[in-house]
Order: sequence, then C-alpha cells, then structure tokens
Amino acid sequence: MKKALTGITIAVAALLSMAACASPAPAPSIAVTSSTVIIDVRTAPEYVGGHLQDAINIDVQSPDFDTLIAALPIDGDYIIYCATGNRSAAAATRMANLGFTTLTDAGGITDASAATGLAIAIDK
Repeated sequence: MKKALTGITIAVAALLSMAACASPAPAPSIAVTSSTVIIDVRTAPEYVGGHLQDAINIDVQSPDFDTLIAALPIDGDYIIYCATGNRSAAAATRMANLGFTTLTDAGGITDASAATGLAIAIDK
C-alpha cells in the first residue's frame, strides 16, 4: 500500500511540474475591430451548428453569393472562413475580383477562432 501511495504521489508531482511548463495559448494574430465583418462562407446548416461569434453567413456555393457580397461596402474590413479553408480561399478570390481589398482569409473555423480570439457560438 505504501509503495502504491508513493507511486501516485510521484505521478501527481510529475504531472503538476509538466503543467507548470505548459506555454500559454498564443495571442490572436488577426485583429478584429468593431467595424470588422466576419463572414462564414459555409452552408446554413454548417453555420447553425457552430460559427464564430458575430459572424454572418453567406454561402459561397449559393448562386446568390456574388450578389449578396456586392451589397456589402467595398471598403469594409472582412474576415472570411469556412470549415477547412478551401471555400474561404475561393470566396476571397471572388471578393477580390469584385474589388474588395481589405479581406483576410482565416481558413477553417478552428484556425479562424484561434487566430481571431473569437469564440465558436452555436445558435439555439
């Protein structure tokens, strides 16, 4: 019994010392201001299942994508993301072709959340 307690004590001490060495989460690398528009370019069901806080949903695969995007101020500050980065890259290209210049492709939702510091929200 004494050996078991000694082993447990050593294991707990080792875990605590490793936790103290853990590096903090990196600071967000994409600045988000009060005027930044976050655009989730996934489908509506994907958006409802979880999206970045305050994001709007404009599905890049929708036939109305260019029309909906063109209704936004061209001089705005935009961050675009999707599930894995493929659709956001396509959306960024299409937006650039429409004349948008201040846009950031944040890639997939997990990377976008980490890079912006925005939480993933789920609609209820």
